[in-house]
Amino acid sequence: MAHALAEAIGCPAICRDEIKEGMVHAHEGEFEPGAGDPLTQRTFGVFFDVVRTLIVAGVTVVAEAAFQDARWRMGLEPVADVARLRIVQCHADPAVGRDRRRTAHEAGGRRAHARLIGDELEDWRRAYASFERLSLDAPSLDVDTTDEYRPGLDDIVAFVDRPA
Repeated sequence: MAHALAEAIGCPAICRDEIKEGMVHAHEGEFEPGAGDPLTQRTFGVFFDVVRTLIVAGVTVVAEAAFQDARWRMGLEPVADVARLRIVQCHADPAVGRDRRRTAHEAGGRRAHARLIGDELEDWRRAYASFERLSLDAPSLDVDTTDEYRPGLDDIVAFVDRPA
């Protein structure tokens, strides 16, 4: 959805997973993804450095990552006074999330990312229930991506474009 939103607005999408995939591609030697692996740690800084650079330069940007509240706060609070933040938080049914991960791995994608959630549906339900969503003091919209976008892309763009 980040790329669709960025295209509709006319701005860049900065996606944490794409940055990490690029790091893995540039990495010499074997890479084994894991929780907190060295490339994951470097990715956090690179992601937020790029986002901050664009925001401070006056560029609208769609910043996309599956970070929990504390990680987002670390990266966004330093620019909150110069940015017109709009938070779009996506969620999907846990079974759909599990199936999407399985499909991506079977297709050979996501080689930079460890499998941190088990294969059982109950594993996904627990992970979703414990996820700490971003709660900055900024307008926020929840989008269900289980099937299509609900609300739809036009409504999401209208939310993002709405004046403060």
